[in-house]
Amino acid sequence: MSQEWDAGRLDSDLEGVAFDTLAVRAGQHRTPEGEHGDPMFFTSSYVFRTAADAAARFAGEVPGNVYSRYTNPTVRAFEERIAALESAEQAVATATGMAAIMAVVMSLCSAGDHVLVSRSVFGSTISLFEKYFKRFGVEVDYVPLADLSGWDAAIKSNTKLLFVESPSNPLAELVDIAALAEIAHAKGAMLVVDNCFCTPALQQPLKMGADIVVHSATKFIDGQGRCMGGVVAGRSEQMKEIVGFLRTAGPTLSPFNAWIFLKGLETLNLRMKAHCANAQQLAEWLEQQDGIEKVHYAGLKSHPQHELAQRQQKGFGAVVSFEVKGGKEGAWRFIDATRLISITANLGDSKTTITHPSTTSHGRLAPQEREAAGIRDSLIRIAVGLEDVADLQADLARGLAAL
Repeated sequence: MSQEWDAGRLDSDLEGVAFDTLAVRAGQHRTPEGEHGDPMFFTSSYVFRTAADAAARFAGEVPGNVYSRYTNPTVRAFEERIAALESAEQAVATATGMAAIMAVVMSLCSAGDHVLVSRSVFGSTISLFEKYFKRFGVEVDYVPLADLSGWDAAIKSNTKLLFVESPSNPLAELVDIAALAEIAHAKGAMLVVDNCFCTPALQQPLKMGADIVVHSATKFIDGQGRCMGGVVAGRSEQMKEIVGFLRTAGPTLSPFNAWIFLKGLETLNLRMKAHCANAQQLAEWLEQQDGIEKVHYAGLKSHPQHELAQRQQKGFGAVVSFEVKGGKEGAWRFIDATRLISITANLGDSKTTITHPSTTSHGRLAPQEREAAGIRDSLIRIAVGLEDVADLQADLARGLAAL
């Protein structure tokens, strides 16, 4: 152990540094051991100097750890790093991305409040709102993502939150975040943006006026499909409520998973650039192939929101969806013919994945709900990884040959 502990010298000075530096160093507070890497704190509880010290910490009168259900040094390092990357006052980590969404609504909404949700959100997000939040008296309505006038018209006097994914899963639809934030704020509502597909490397919604950002850290933040987690970022006023929810309900991120995510963040910007480059090449290639009826990717000039994506994102992301001839049967033949790409519904991995949304990620939705969200039986989603693009094209060519 260091005999001359000087946190001010051994911790990095991050004043004015760039994104990549924050992704590597933000949130680390070195212990008296003087470690260079991020430490893992595997402990359920913490000891106190005196009974009075314990009482003060439990009452929130003095800072310090109390119980790892809601405070842990490794998890806090991850939270501080995400807050720095998203330009947020504070971030709060959760056990999964769905737990992050649950924490936002349970913390900030009450029975009788109204929430507007974009139609094109993840299937489990719709299920959470429809099957559970509605049961406890939260009113929920859905609006087409890009329809700003529709959002404006749908806001009620009791509307508390507007919730969107931009880009959406799996069709890469976008909304003008700055314009939607203005609409929400003019009527006293908050805008929540699921930033999972872009990550802060490609998009920072808080800088565009959003109030809260949520992530499934399971995806690109981890980057290698190893573990699950989520995070919420925004103003300290709202995050204080979410910390209170975690303290009581306990959808807590484990220290080990937080450590994995810290390692993922160190290479986030590099990986997202590579993901985007591969996805762009594949989307352009797919658009030229017989058997492909339509390709959904904001990096294509044919995408109706290509210019908006250029304006509010630093890249177009890694998720490419496309519709094939032959409906569900054609889509399944295509998927089953691949031999390199992994058939799995997860995304954000260094390994490219392929899935059939209407029978997997959105399979629990009613047919009319899938139709409203644009999830057709002919749709296939690939989350483009970091393999050689020529190898990915060769594998997708196997799928095309099976149509």
